[in-house]
Amino acid sequence: MRGLSSDSGTAPEATAPTGAPLSAILITRNEASNIVECLASVAFARERIVVDNGSTDDTVALATAAGARVVVTADWPGFGAQKNRALALATEPWVLSLDADERVTPELRDEILRTLQSPAAEAWDMPRRSSYCGQFIAHSGWYPDRVTRLFKRGTARFSDDLVHERLVTDAPPAHLNHDLVHRSFPDFESVLDKLDRYSTAGALRLHAQGRKGSVGRAVLHGLWAFVRTYVLRRGFLDGRMGFLLAVSNAEGTYYRYVKLWLMQRRG
Repeated sequence: MRGLSSDSGTAPEATAPTGAPLSAILITRNEASNIVECLASVAFARERIVVDNGSTDDTVALATAAGARVVVTADWPGFGAQKNRALALATEPWVLSLDADERVTPELRDEILRTLQSPAAEAWDMPRRSSYCGQFIAHSGWYPDRVTRLFKRGTARFSDDLVHERLVTDAPPAHLNHDLVHRSFPDFESVLDKLDRYSTAGALRLHAQGRKGSVGRAVLHGLWAFVRTYVLRRGFLDGRMGFLLAVSNAEGTYYRYVKLWLMQRRG
């Protein structure tokens, strides 16, 4: 691992630390379109850490210019392990974990600041509002989509999953009320790209778990993903985008099991 960081130009003893006693951490790869807004939304944090996995765009330069501490890694151990690398670099008492396509709203920022003034728990989750091709989704299992992102350093770590990692905490999290904004799929091209990458990672995870794949399993799991999203989770209330999202979920599930089956055929 090699580090890239900008020199603040001021000796630590010359000025008192400013900002909340909080380390904002995130991992990146080719997030030049997101990184500036994401880091700006957590400018209230005393420390901002970016662990980058060999971006070929301007992610590293933009993050450094924004004042973040940037560390670049050559290998990719999976989402969970990479986030644990970022967590290991945090030095403040509290940690806020973000993805590059997420934004802390002013309302959530103020709630976090109030919470840290007299913390009554060691971890907090928050509702996340995600967008799909420009539309925020209110149903389809996407909202409130509570995610645990704020926690006391030393009381939590990320699971070692290749994809869909989760934060494992020592105690159940308390609840924040204001939304974390997630600009997950700005256009349909990003949907297709993520379907491919995540279905591959999901197939690898299933393979590691000893699961079996087949064309029949792929079809059945894909159909179930559509019904669950569009009917049981009321995706139809999200209009046309709700239908597209349900189809995307079905496709991603179908591809995951097909890729698993093909992996097993190749031995």
